[in-house]
Amino acid sequence: MSLIFEKQMTVTEKHIDANNHVNNVQYVHWVEEIATEHWEAVKHITDYPKDIWMLLDHHIQYKKQVFLGDTLTIRTYPKSPEGIRQPRKVEFYCNDQLVVDSTTLWVLVDAETQKIKRLEGDWLDKL
Repeated sequence: MSLIFEKQMTVTEKHIDANNHVNNVQYVHWVEEIATEHWEAVKHITDYPKDIWMLLDHHIQYKKQVFLGDTLTIRTYPKSPEGIRQPRKVEFYCNDQLVVDSTTLWVLVDAETQKIKRLEGDWLDKL
């Protein structure tokens, strides 16, 4: 499995705000969306296929505006776990230039008990 997951999309009118650029709230939605897509693509090869991730914290740095018709490449990958927290990077590129950079912290939750699971520190190495 590749720890890097990537997709491309074109900015449409529904992504644009009153300032004629991609709405900041849209980036938060995309961060959650790509993290979910990545997990759905790989969870079957982990020890946690029925568990779910919950977002604890996010930080987004906006570097450049993106406009209607622009094509974005969205890249995500998990970083080394920090106790019960799993950091994840999400990067947005337009014309090969980093335009938005996001770092999020997630916890893995047992789908049946709704309790947080502690991951082994090397769980990503096993994939």
